[in-house]
Amino acid sequence: MEQTQKKVIVSLKDIFVSFDGEVILNNINLDICEKEFVTILGPSGCGKTTTLRIIGGFVEPDSGDVIYDGKRINNLPPHKRNVNTVFQKYSLFPHLNVFDNVAFGLKLKKLPKNEIKEKVMKMLAIVDLKGYEKRSIAKLSGGQQQRVAIARALVCDPDIILLDEPLGALDLKLRKSMQLELKEIQQQTKKTFIYVTHDQEEALTMSDRVVVMNNGVIEQIGTPEDIYNEPVNAFVADFIGEANILNGIMIDDCRVRILGRELECVDKGFGKNTPVDVVIRPEDVIVCSPADGQLTGTVENITFKGVHYEISVRVGRCEILIHSTDSAVLGSEVGLRVIPFNIQIMNKLLPIESNTIETTVTYADETERSFEFELEGETITVPGKYIPEGKKVRIHMPFDALSITGEGEGHLKDVYIESVVYKGEHNEIILESDTRKWLMLSDTDEQVATYVPLWFDFSKASFEVIDSPDNGEGEQ
Repeated sequence: MEQTQKKVIVSLKDIFVSFDGEVILNNINLDICEKEFVTILGPSGCGKTTTLRIIGGFVEPDSGDVIYDGKRINNLPPHKRNVNTVFQKYSLFPHLNVFDNVAFGLKLKKLPKNEIKEKVMKMLAIVDLKGYEKRSIAKLSGGQQQRVAIARALVCDPDIILLDEPLGALDLKLRKSMQLELKEIQQQTKKTFIYVTHDQEEALTMSDRVVVMNNGVIEQIGTPEDIYNEPVNAFVADFIGEANILNGIMIDDCRVRILGRELECVDKGFGKNTPVDVVIRPEDVIVCSPADGQLTGTVENITFKGVHYEISVRVGRCEILIHSTDSAVLGSEVGLRVIPFNIQIMNKLLPIESNTIETTVTYADETERSFEFELEGETITVPGKYIPEGKKVRIHMPFDALSITGEGEGHLKDVYIESVVYKGEHNEIILESDTRKWLMLSDTDEQVATYVPLWFDFSKASFEVIDSPDNGEGEQ
């Protein structure tokens, strides 16, 4: 309830951005309240930094409105917005000492010297740099330089601080320490912090709310607890923390089938016999005797992680990851149990049974037993199958009939990798071409937000000839 009572300080309304014909932000909507720490989280190329730059005034959207304190500010330049930015590289002035770096913005405003000194010293105390005011920037550690950049951004008293992966250049130990310090600074100054990162731990550690983005859209907004415990789809579950994401069939309300076994869950409303994604966190899997298990499998790997053991169990062809304070015996048979509340059911990211192409044969060779059709400007040849020219055909491509070719040649040349989700025995990959989306399976963990050639294996496809309605015949 407390969150709903806060005043909204900045709103993005139906923001659309494209560069060179490529959609970067696809009509996103986002409200950010005053005095909250919001993290925009997502993989490279998801649009998170563009979102930050729109709030800062460095990018103007193609369409949509940026509302600040109730007023539209689309055309307002950055220096006229009460917003400051902390970049990953800090952009400090090497020829100025700590005091003068922090005071730079105040001097541009031509404030009295005594007022500048008072504000700078107060801010240095907040960021724990009291006594460093005469220190050269070059003699500071990475963490100290970052605190100088934050002090410089805060000293001019902006309403909003934008932070674009400011911890990315720090080592792991310092990065963890600075996460806590940033949160303390935000709480002490009571400013709105909007933080961009691809690091899920940073998002969970510091944020009041997390905005998860992918492929130019917002997938989910919620508290760190909501995002982790109640992800809306497989992408969010896979991106936030570790998860076992499995293909399942929702038999009925509160009953789901996974890995050949029917289990009780608490979710309803998915319909009967509906394909779903099932998410089980590793810490929610209980290892027991095979006789007591809902599932049974073989222990394949054990890794000590300090606070827990990471155990990999092979159930049929599927790998199940477990986090447990108790170890197991390598190679032993174990049982696995999960209470219904910890089995999360969600809709498929792309709910299709196969990749279906409906097209018309543009050329056929009966001697060679092949035919051709056009797809997104490419001429596709289907070997080993003859269908007469002019016939309409429906081609059903199973998920394993698609592959990404490394040689740079494919039936479709530039297909965008939208998401990659590991399903225990393979990666489930969603790709987007000019006019549609495709689903494929792969043993390779491909890079999201990259362009790749896509190849079809027509030997695995099935074909339907669709006769024209005017000849009075049906499908063959």
